[in-house]
Amino acid sequence: MSEEQQHVRDERSVTLTRDSVGRYTVRNGRGGSITTSSGTDELSPVELLLAGVAGCTAVDVDTVTSRRAEPESFEIEVSADKVKDENGNHLNDIEITFRVRFPEGESGDAARKILPSLVRRSHEEFCTVSRTIMLSADVSATIE
Repeated sequence: MSEEQQHVRDERSVTLTRDSVGRYTVRNGRGGSITTSSGTDELSPVELLLAGVAGCTAVDVDTVTSRRAEPESFEIEVSADKVKDENGNHLNDIEITFRVRFPEGESGDAARKILPSLVRRSHEEFCTVSRTIMLSADVSATIE
C-alpha cells in the first residue's frame, strides 16, 4: 500500500451550539443530534466519550455476531476513573464490559464462538474511538 493510500482523508465532524449556560446540542451533518450538559440528568461530555467507546465497539461486535444469531440481550458497560493530577483532568483505566447472551442452539453457539475474537479485534484494530484514545491523537484548538 502506498503512503498516499495510507493517508486518505475520511473526515468526521460535529458542531456544538450553546443552548443555555452549561447546556449544548451537538449535531452531525446527517441531521443527528444529542444534548449534553454538566450537572444534570443529561449525558456529560465525559459520558459521551465513554458512550462513543461503547457504541463503536458495539457496532463492530453486533454486526458480525447478529449474522449468526439475534442476541437475547446485548449490553456494554464502559467505565473509567476520572482523575486530576500533574497531567490535568483525564480518564484512567477505561474498562469495557460486554454482557451478551445468545439463544441456545447451533446459531447461538456460532455467535458465542466468534464473540471473543470480535471483542479482541474491535479493541486492537476496528474501534476508531477506543483506538484513538489508546494511540493518543493530537488535539488542537483554533479561534476564528
